[in-house]
Amino acid sequence: MADDAAMDDSPPLRPTVRVLLLDPQDRLLMMRGRLPSEPGGPSFWFTIGGGLEPDETLAAAAIRETEEETGLTDIELGSVVWRDEVVLPDPQGRPMLLRQSYILAHTAGGQLSRAGWQDLERDFCDELRWWSLDELRRTTETLYPEGLVELLVDVLAGRIATEPLVIRTARGPVAPIPRP
Repeated sequence: MADDAAMDDSPPLRPTVRVLLLDPQDRLLMMRGRLPSEPGGPSFWFTIGGGLEPDETLAAAAIRETEEETGLTDIELGSVVWRDEVVLPDPQGRPMLLRQSYILAHTAGGQLSRAGWQDLERDFCDELRWWSLDELRRTTETLYPEGLVELLVDVLAGRIATEPLVIRTARGPVAPIPRP
């Protein structure tokens, strides 16, 4: 009988932390980039963060990723507010399942730095930018996660569920957008 693991064709899992980093004006820090597997592809905006290292906690990964991607070190972490899953290609184009946890964080702000960026980030990320809720509402650019504006309204108003909201499964976005 064939081994069940050998028959499982699901993509490898990459636990990931996304950081909803807010400054004192409640602006959200986002990165603009492209998929590493499509260097000439369309750009989009997404929250900072990245994959967890072996045996790393979500909180430790959130602090490390924020420091690497922004240079900011005064991060105050809050709770995990959302979770999602998405299948994306890795840099070689192979499917990978990202299981993402979105953690709320605050900073006093300051000068942003790319000094801690890895080569892959330098290759596919174009810029960092603080966005107000109003700017996010008005933009025609692509934002991730899907439904970001609607979800962020509740977070900024302090309406946070006791357990993280599942906003997307590997099959697609949850509709309607969950509310706390």
